[in-house]
Amino acid sequence: MDEKSAEPACIYEGGPEAAGTLVIKLGYRGEGFCGFAEQPAQRTVAGELRRALETTLRRPCELTCAGRTDAGVHAIAQYVSVPVTESELMLPGARLMRSLVALTPDDLSIGALFRSQPSFSARFDALSRSYRYRICAGDVRPVLAWDHAWWYKGHLDIGTMNEASKLLLGEHDFKSFCKATSAVDKPTCRYVGALDVSALEEAGENLVAIDITGNAFLHNMVRTIAGSLVEVGRGHRRPEWMSEVLAACDRRSAGPCAPAKGLTFVRVEYPAGALAPWN
Repeated sequence: MDEKSAEPACIYEGGPEAAGTLVIKLGYRGEGFCGFAEQPAQRTVAGELRRALETTLRRPCELTCAGRTDAGVHAIAQYVSVPVTESELMLPGARLMRSLVALTPDDLSIGALFRSQPSFSARFDALSRSYRYRICAGDVRPVLAWDHAWWYKGHLDIGTMNEASKLLLGEHDFKSFCKATSAVDKPTCRYVGALDVSALEEAGENLVAIDITGNAFLHNMVRTIAGSLVEVGRGHRRPEWMSEVLAACDRRSAGPCAPAKGLTFVRVEYPAGALAPWN
């Protein structure tokens, strides 16, 4: 978990201190967005959500997310926190939900609304984050999974991929799996609590799923782990190679960064009792 500031949350920069926090569970299809974080002249998840919130609450809004996603990455359980006033805490949840659903585009989904303490942060209070990477392996072009899976035109050995994945469990320096420019002068140690590779069927299509849970992730870390595991699964590398990649602390030693569209942000864990339904 990242270090949390001791400063009290404000409604917006220069505004009053918050009386509580609105927490939004958010989903989105990543193809139409240039990532989560706002960027000038670009369509982003944060930009669309902020406009909807500012129209609903009629004031500037500052958003904090559980984890920034890159362009093309999907989410079914992104969490966003927004400080709110005493009067805003009295707004009915059904009214808030209807307003936000009406004001957001079709590729963004308001999943649920919660309330929390004024100091709550979707980023800093997160205990863990989980992602799923989907691969459609073989000669048959995916149909329904086309937009959210990497079509790898070959066979993958799930057993050897799983063997390699276990070497990444625990706390390590994951610099080899981080985008090189993002690792400069920044800490790159992270804890991976679970990492599994399995076969699954979704909507009649056979897929390979890479499920990973950690305290936090570096830029491109999950996609580079996926690309490296594919190198093992296709027989180009031994499972033990994964330990060598970790030890190298050099992005050039790892496999390719897998395509963004195969990655989905699927879960965030918070302390028990941190969130209450906004009824």
